[in-house]
Amino acid sequence: MARRARITIHPDFPVGEISPRLFSAFLEPIGTMVNGTMYNPKHPTSDEQGFRKDFLESLRKSGLPAVRLPGGNFVSAWQWKDSIGPKEERKVHLDPAWYQYITNEVGHDEYLQWAEKAGTAPLYTVNLGTGTMQDAMDIVEYTNHEGGTYWSDLRRKYGHEKPYGVDTWYLGNEMDGHWQLGSREKDPRGYGVLCQETSKAMKWIDPTIKTAVCGSSAPFMEHFPEWDEKVLDQCYDVVDYLSVHHYHSAPPGDLKSLLGGALYYEDFINTEAAMCDFVKSKHRSPKTMMISFDEFGGMIRPNSELHPGWGRYNMARTHYRFDPERKYILHDPDNMPDKTFPGGDMEHMLSMVSIQLAFLRHADRVKIGCMTGGLHALCASNHDRVWRTASHYAYMQLLEFARGLSMQVKVDSETFDMPGYAIDDTSQYTGKDGVNYVDSACAWNQENGILSIFVINRNETENYPLDLDLRGFGAALDASSLSHYEIYSDDISAVTDPDHDDAFAPVKVGEAKLEDGVVKTHIRPLSWNVITLKVSST
Repeated sequence: MARRARITIHPDFPVGEISPRLFSAFLEPIGTMVNGTMYNPKHPTSDEQGFRKDFLESLRKSGLPAVRLPGGNFVSAWQWKDSIGPKEERKVHLDPAWYQYITNEVGHDEYLQWAEKAGTAPLYTVNLGTGTMQDAMDIVEYTNHEGGTYWSDLRRKYGHEKPYGVDTWYLGNEMDGHWQLGSREKDPRGYGVLCQETSKAMKWIDPTIKTAVCGSSAPFMEHFPEWDEKVLDQCYDVVDYLSVHHYHSAPPGDLKSLLGGALYYEDFINTEAAMCDFVKSKHRSPKTMMISFDEFGGMIRPNSELHPGWGRYNMARTHYRFDPERKYILHDPDNMPDKTFPGGDMEHMLSMVSIQLAFLRHADRVKIGCMTGGLHALCASNHDRVWRTASHYAYMQLLEFARGLSMQVKVDSETFDMPGYAIDDTSQYTGKDGVNYVDSACAWNQENGILSIFVINRNETENYPLDLDLRGFGAALDASSLSHYEIYSDDISAVTDPDHDDAFAPVKVGEAKLEDGVVKTHIRPLSWNVITLKVSST
């Protein structure tokens, strides 16, 4: 039998307040995510604007706190002013980021009105690639000003009387990358000055908003974190978040490296937080900069050919290329293929929650987390229907239980080593030794007194006896309220479909019990577990 695992949590050791927006999503018009899933005027459930009501209703029920939109690389050439007003008068443009036609049938107002219908807060990205500071000022005026000006009255003329009230704005997208139109990869100071002036101007239009400045697009960038420091040094006093992205990859069959990827996110967070604090001290500022992980994901990806003479971690060589054979695509929202992602539901879910637990353990600094694929995780869809995958159920548990204070967790379990590996010339990972098979985070919602412990068993074969040492809470623990729910499958490659979307619904584990301040239970191989109990006020 595997050695008993132990997780210790004490009420005197909080991490910080959990922001509800830690569990948000990211939306960009790539493929069929907008044209097909979000918008399809031919779908039998479509509303008067062409939005799929089946998708909207599912998202509304989920309580998704926020969604970053409308992109992504796409926004660095998008001209928002050509996307408003009567649809027949809108301009069609080429999107050089993704080689597609942008018809602007879904434009600025539609994105925000869709978010209203989904009951979620829009986090808006402005074009600072080909766009200007004036464009950014105008979009805030159009979107948030009450009325009495050209742009705000134009919004009212086009049918939205009240301001949208967008409260968070991203100052461009991945501005450190060669692949971005208007990239500032070679001029971080120039981008920092642009953000200083643009954020200042936007806040003079609406002083209630917050802004996010781009940091590194990945920890693999050759200029990381020096580029970030040079940018932030110019605009620290007028921005509110540092925006960073990362996509973790592991080779097929290597579940340890996939689920251990959370450690690389923590390295990224620790480096960026230290850099922010250096700039804070340099500026003698009382403000602590918060972090927005507004694009992230974990995936299985086959190894590619390596080119040792090219140097190390050069993302430019991955993105910056010209293909004379590639043709621009016009997406038809009614021609939506039934595509599936590699891997089973449990792989996707465990990869997702392992990253979200890393954010939860750093809730004092990471305040926004917009998962790429988060909309699909909450509401899988094809041309005709929507359904729930394993990711949906785990995501919903985080939305329900990961509230209040994030608490420190001390894990003692069997460990494994992750050898270093390279997926391609960009995604190269140093090894990690002594990685706990048991991964965990904790939230204490002091409003309702619920203590929630989230646990992943990364081991592919071992069923671990688990002790949760909560003795620090003393007599405040309510044994009668103890619940342990798990998501588990004997088949890691199993997938759901619209007719069997309850296959991965959480199941209650009956053996969990509280003895002398210690919860005793078991966690099965490659399982997701949520253990809750009530803590009375002390």
